[in-house]
Amino acid sequence: MTHDHDLVLRPTAAQTEAALDPPPGRTGTDLVVETLAALGATTVFGAPGRPAPGVLDALHRTGLRHVGLRTVCDAGFAADAYGRVTGEAAPLLVPSGPGALAALAALQEARAASAPVLAIGGQVTGAGPGHGGPGHPRDLSELRELPDRDGVFRGVVKSVHPVRTQSQIPSAIAEAWTSALTVPHGPVWVDVPRHVLLAETPVPVVTGGDTFPEELPPRPELTAVAADLLVRAERPAIVAGGGVVRADASGKLRQLAERIQAPVVTTSGGKGAFPWTHPLSLRSWSADRHTTELLEDADVLLVIGSGLGELSSGHRAFEPRGRIVQIQADLGKLESHRPALGIHADARLALQALLETVGERRDEAAPERVRAVLTEARARLAAQDLTLEQDVVAAVREALPTGAPSFWDPTVLTCWAWSALDAKAPGAMHSAQGAGVPGYGFPAALGAAAADPTRPVLAVSGDDGALHAVAELATARQYDLNVTWLVTGDGGHGPGPDHVALAESFGVPGVRTSPQTLAADLAKALAAPGPSVVVLPTALRMPAPAHPG
Repeated sequence: MTHDHDLVLRPTAAQTEAALDPPPGRTGTDLVVETLAALGATTVFGAPGRPAPGVLDALHRTGLRHVGLRTVCDAGFAADAYGRVTGEAAPLLVPSGPGALAALAALQEARAASAPVLAIGGQVTGAGPGHGGPGHPRDLSELRELPDRDGVFRGVVKSVHPVRTQSQIPSAIAEAWTSALTVPHGPVWVDVPRHVLLAETPVPVVTGGDTFPEELPPRPELTAVAADLLVRAERPAIVAGGGVVRADASGKLRQLAERIQAPVVTTSGGKGAFPWTHPLSLRSWSADRHTTELLEDADVLLVIGSGLGELSSGHRAFEPRGRIVQIQADLGKLESHRPALGIHADARLALQALLETVGERRDEAAPERVRAVLTEARARLAAQDLTLEQDVVAAVREALPTGAPSFWDPTVLTCWAWSALDAKAPGAMHSAQGAGVPGYGFPAALGAAAADPTRPVLAVSGDDGALHAVAELATARQYDLNVTWLVTGDGGHGPGPDHVALAESFGVPGVRTSPQTLAADLAKALAAPGPSVVVLPTALRMPAPAHPG
């Protein structure tokens, strides 16, 4: 083995000139934004308050775009969505001291959804009184000082990258960037002391930023066993989760399902990973007892990109009797709920390995089993007089252009959409499934709109949850983002504002609609440039529990 490679390591003429003749007055904050720019960042999210000191001025000097939301948590949700729809790491600036804690719920959501967010904070630290060494407690005498901020974030994010000197800034941020984009993607935390950010720096201008996220292929012996199980199975079935969407592996999933004639159900996070109308598609009715029975009856159940958590296992009512093969990039989720042949791998690479290994399996009866399950699921709902709810879901689908992303708060309509909405494309529907925080939908939609201003984005909230994010109407108007916000509900949580009048007070057009006019009103709002609000003041009901008892 040799490490003697013919790499070209000599700096270019431009890099040499920048290093030897830096502009005057550069500080640690310039190192931060220069590194981000060199890594390929174009947009940075933040909020009012005290972000990493001086970073905003440095951003203006580099030309990076800063999108400022009204709260730290909302900025985190926007960065989460930006990372989801682009697959790029989304830089997030958080305030000094305890203000950074407001980002924790958003970062937890990003961790659950494997969204690449690079959070950067400027800690209140220094060498003055109250900052004793080991064994000497801090006296918290400085404004906004918070002890062990890294420790607080360590339990939420994927990795923590503390910085103590200016020379560490480029490498720490590059290391964090690589971590965020290495499978499984996730949020990372970089903390830089304030005095390190503010001091002038002798460190040269950052011009190199190549990073190489590691791939995660399956172990070949596990591929061999999984392929053998699938080709010999009598009743195979597949559960496809969000990992298939994030890995851009929906095409390979379809090829495998067709080769082994296996019915496929997608989880709420995996919506769009498999064609809704395909003869082998069980759609997203993972919480329906008839779907559950088919999956439980499978002698080999292939679970790809899902941890089989609460929402993807019929709220723990799922008791498979056959052999489970689980492909999961997040090692912590592998076999976390069910014993399985656990394959720690990226969904795309694992599916590619299976396609190269598994033989063809014929099962002419598989589409008929799928049709029977879907018929039973429709009959169960028809017996509950839930036409209104299904009509509302259909209206949203009719109005939403194919491929346009949507972001959903925890609402009754969201629960319906998890099962009944045809996403039509991988990665088109996103919801708060990790932290489950009300107020996620609208700021997340703003982040997606900032990523691609050429297409409309839909946000869905309940009338109560909307109050958590109403300040972001100002953000939507400030940046003229193409987001339509559908607010549903009948005020069941108590008196609330007139959401149409509230939107108009921010200069955002609003309209009150009905189930009969929803499709037309929503389509009109989505087609218009800039932000808008559509209010549906209608009570929606949940279906009866799919698993009695």
